[in-house]
Amino acid sequence: MSQLFNLFLFIILLTTAMLWLINILYLRRRKNITSDTGNIYYKKLLYLSNCSINIFPVLLVVFLFRSFVFEPFRIPSESMLPTLQPGDFIIVNKHSYSIKLPFLNYDILLLSKPKRGDVIVFHYPYSKKVDYIKRIIGLPGDKISYKKKQLFINDIEIDNHRDGFYYDHNSMRFINRYNEFLDNIVYKILSNEGYINSLSPHFKFPFLENFKYSDGDFSCIVPDDNYFVMGDNRDNSFDSRYWGFVPYHNIVGRAFFIWMNFNDIGRIGYLN
Repeated sequence: MSQLFNLFLFIILLTTAMLWLINILYLRRRKNITSDTGNIYYKKLLYLSNCSINIFPVLLVVFLFRSFVFEPFRIPSESMLPTLQPGDFIIVNKHSYSIKLPFLNYDILLLSKPKRGDVIVFHYPYSKKVDYIKRIIGLPGDKISYKKKQLFINDIEIDNHRDGFYYDHNSMRFINRYNEFLDNIVYKILSNEGYINSLSPHFKFPFLENFKYSDGDFSCIVPDDNYFVMGDNRDNSFDSRYWGFVPYHNIVGRAFFIWMNFNDIGRIGYLN
């Protein structure tokens, strides 16, 4: 949806720019109106072009801001609980990793590489009109394993410590909450010990041969230029465990700030 909005914004921007040029190159130079009909059309076009002069600079700033700097998104699902809740409005830093050409998604300048623990927005690889938000768990070359709800990276167990319960209002039940320690980042995850995930591929995706599934557990090797992502709500997240890896060029940017939640103003702040 964000791509469609950006395209719509670009079309409006071009339209107002053309009206502005018509005003400068033609309307301001036209002094003699020879007929009433011509006068009516002239006034209408002049009115539209004058409006474009006021609108164009605003649209240009918004377009450049959304294309190169920050872009707002709304969280639609519970897959990132408790870090992100449905209804959270977040800001994504689009130049966290590179500066890209709008629409073409071509890197102009590389700034940094995605890191484990980053919360990213990306175009879902199998429907680029849909944007997902997950946490990067595996980098290119990593071996990722998930055994009995315990995460391993390159055969090293990732520490997590119990941190009480999280009450899910939708299911009206308490879910175990943990602090997970990944590299230098600490964040909270949800995992219900009494719930067994049926981990299996939902369809044949690229690099499926890199995955091994067995009795609810799995392991995989992350290929070059791809990333393995998971939701913090481990038992309720449709992520890389089911549909594979996120190509680098699908990444929109890193989510870093909740700027509004109309149901809970206290949620405004930075993300872990």
